[in-house]
Amino acid sequence: MLSGSPSAADGEVDRAELNSVLQLEIEPELLTLALTHRSYAYENGGIGHNERLEFLGDSILGQAVTVMLYLENPDVDEGELAKRRASLVSSAALAEIAANIQLGRYLLLGRGEELTGGREKQSILADCVEAIIGAAYLSVGPDAATALVLRLIAPLMADPDRFGASMDPKTSLQELSTRLGKGLPHYSVTDSGPDHSKRFTAEVAIAGETIASGDGTSKKQAEMAAALAAWAILQRPKR
Repeated sequence: MLSGSPSAADGEVDRAELNSVLQLEIEPELLTLALTHRSYAYENGGIGHNERLEFLGDSILGQAVTVMLYLENPDVDEGELAKRRASLVSSAALAEIAANIQLGRYLLLGRGEELTGGREKQSILADCVEAIIGAAYLSVGPDAATALVLRLIAPLMADPDRFGASMDPKTSLQELSTRLGKGLPHYSVTDSGPDHSKRFTAEVAIAGETIASGDGTSKKQAEMAAALAAWAILQRPKR
C-alpha cells in the first residue's frame, strides 16, 4: 500500500510519490499534464489536459506490447498474438494496472467527475495510464518508456488465464462463478450524457452482491469491462 498523500481533488499532486511508484523521474509539468482530465482543465480556465499525451502513449503501449509478445512467444501464430495484445492493451486491463498502482488518488478531476466517481471510472483510469506512458516517452526517452510499459503489464502477464478471460469475459466470469458455487452473474446497466455521446456503466452482482463495475461507450462494452473486473476479483487468492 502507498503512504498517505495530498488529495489530488484540491489540485495537489504528490509527483515525487507517484514517480517513486513508477520507478521513473518524469518531469513535473509533464506528469501533472498526464494526470489532468479535461473536466479539470475546463474548470480551471481551459488549461492543458492529458488527451494528446494519451494519443502518444497509446502508440507506445501498443508497440512495446507487440514487440514483447513477438520476441517471447516464437511458436505462437499471428492470430493468437493479436488476441494476447488486445487483452493487454484493453481499457479493462489498463484500468486494472491503474488500480494496482492506486492511480486514481492522483487524478486531477473536475467537480462533476469527482462527484460521480471519476477516480474509479475505467475509461478515465485507462486513458491516464496511456497519458503517463506518453509523458514518460517525452521526459525520459523511448527505452525508459518501454521499460515502464513492461513493468506495468508484468502483473497481468503473471496470470496464465488472463488471455482467455479477456477475449470473452462474460463467459469466463460465468464459468468461474459457477465453478465457485456462486451461481450466475447478473448485470445492471445505466447510461448518462447526451444521445451523441452516451456513456454506459454496468454493475455485476454475484450471489446477490455487487462486486465490480465497468464503463464504456456501449452497453456491451460496459458489461464486458465489468465482467473482466469481476473475474479478476474472484481470481484473487483469499488472504
